[in-house]
Amino acid sequence: MSAPAPLLRRAAVEGLGTAALVAVVVGSGIQATELTRDVGLQLLANSLATVFGLGVLIALLGPVSGAHFNPAVTLAAWFTGRRTGDAPTPRDVAAYVPAQVAGAIAGAVLADAMFGRPLAHFAGHDRFAGHLWLAEVVATAGLVWLVFGLARAGRAHLAPLLVASYIGAAYWFTSSTSFANPAVTIGRAFTDTFAGIAPTSVLPFLAAQLLGAAAGLGLVALCFGRPAPAGEDGAVVPHGRQQLAARTTEESALA
Repeated sequence: MSAPAPLLRRAAVEGLGTAALVAVVVGSGIQATELTRDVGLQLLANSLATVFGLGVLIALLGPVSGAHFNPAVTLAAWFTGRRTGDAPTPRDVAAYVPAQVAGAIAGAVLADAMFGRPLAHFAGHDRFAGHLWLAEVVATAGLVWLVFGLARAGRAHLAPLLVASYIGAAYWFTSSTSFANPAVTIGRAFTDTFAGIAPTSVLPFLAAQLLGAAAGLGLVALCFGRPAPAGEDGAVVPHGRQQLAARTTEESALA
């Protein structure tokens, strides 16, 4: 077992990874709208860039912090592991979540800066509708089901490919285009571009995502049963004691 990275470094990695993810999402959205007026092609370009960027970030940063990039995943990891010794501690959560949110805002501002757009300009894209909230519940539930299901099934090494693939698919099968991430949702409120979300639409999205995370954990329990204590199941990796690919599944996504 390798020693974990210091908490400050792990939190910094979470912030940087989330910033990079949002920069990919927002930047590719801006680029797409500048290259074509076809909304379908815009969404295709945006989703493909997100898939590739997310897969790279999980593979690169997962061994350091677990590559959560998502407060819903961080909270779910704490909740599921608190009885087995695998959980991020409350101190970890208190460091990760603010870093993720700050990183998401920074990533949106960076993307706007790269394309000469006004910095930190609140989005005007209204996404306030019940069917969008339902889509966020579904998208986040599926993400959490996949993330923790992979770890429980001993398939965590496939996380960079499968988590990114799921987010790419969810862009297309959900009406909300699958934000599925409270930090990313907040960050995208700071860019008045293709990927933006109006600040007045943020809170219902956050509530739907947290509800979806709880539903996703329910699906994991239904499919895989209760987790075994650390050391009894190779798919359960003790948090902070092994920085293997099993923790890379605890990401985000996204978008």
